[in-house]
Amino acid sequence: MRLQLALNVDDLDVAVDFYTKMFGTEPAKRKPGYANFAVENPPLKLVLFEGAGEPGSINHLGVETETAEEVLAAEARLTESGLETTGVDDTMCCYATKTETWLDGPDGARWEWYVKTGDSEQLVNTSMGREGATDPDAGQRCCV
Repeated sequence: MRLQLALNVDDLDVAVDFYTKMFGTEPAKRKPGYANFAVENPPLKLVLFEGAGEPGSINHLGVETETAEEVLAAEARLTESGLETTGVDDTMCCYATKTETWLDGPDGARWEWYVKTGDSEQLVNTSMGREGATDPDAGQRCCV
């Protein structure tokens, strides 16, 4: 697992240049208005969204797991402890397919537990449902 930090940025080119120098690695994926870094040391998934919110603010936080079973286990632990989640869903978002669940922290910070299952050419969230059904409200849980 590794922590995910998703930031809203004003100028993606400037931000990519800065974080490339800061962490000594190029983005793992770059699309219009979007970039993500798979930083090895410290273990971090850094995601940048251009124009998605106030520059310099946190878009959301997350925990990237290695398997869908880890997402399901986190979901079970979170709900058993009384925290409200969105439930586990299979989605396309942020140029990836994922199995994920979302929850809000006490001060409104959005947290995502997820595993990337593949690549996608789509930024905006679409829920495929655990059984393949589409959820029209899924875009409200997306990162942008």
